[in-house]
Amino acid sequence: MTYVRTFLPWIVYAVVPSGSWRWGALAALVVALILIAGQVRAGRGADAMIIEIGSTVFFAVLAAIAFADPHSGLHPYSAALANGTLAVIALVSLAVRRPFTLGIAKQTTPREYWELPAFVRVNTIITSVWTASFVVAAVVLAAVAHGNVAATVAVQIAALVVPIVFTQRYVSHVRARARRA
Repeated sequence: MTYVRTFLPWIVYAVVPSGSWRWGALAALVVALILIAGQVRAGRGADAMIIEIGSTVFFAVLAAIAFADPHSGLHPYSAALANGTLAVIALVSLAVRRPFTLGIAKQTTPREYWELPAFVRVNTIITSVWTASFVVAAVVLAAVAHGNVAATVAVQIAALVVPIVFTQRYVSHVRARARRA
């Protein structure tokens, strides 16, 4: 599944125990770099790696902070910052009218559909749902930053699962509607 691969660094960081945030950030950075290397080898353009590039920058900065000051006051808020960063990446992609999901969708969609307004509109809607999920997660995670670790993990999982499920169902709906037309 393309989305799981795209968000693998964030998943890695989310599942590493909170006390090991330095190693979680470093592991996520390594995974992000591996993903980019694989995408480059496959001949994919930067538009297909928007999240991966953003992940690399975020985890490089987070790892540097975590190793420089393992007891940083930033640590409890790192999950909120991660989702906030994803929200910013997604929002910027919408603002420049290149929804981050376009590059991902192009990997499984024939070229003749790429420039169609309907294809772009579908990806704008999908990216908007992802953006909303990241914003909600960032706010909730900031609110529970000093709280229950299980709640933090549950929110992080939901922030990925909800838009993945929406994406799958919405794309199926759009394809079914196109077949009927």
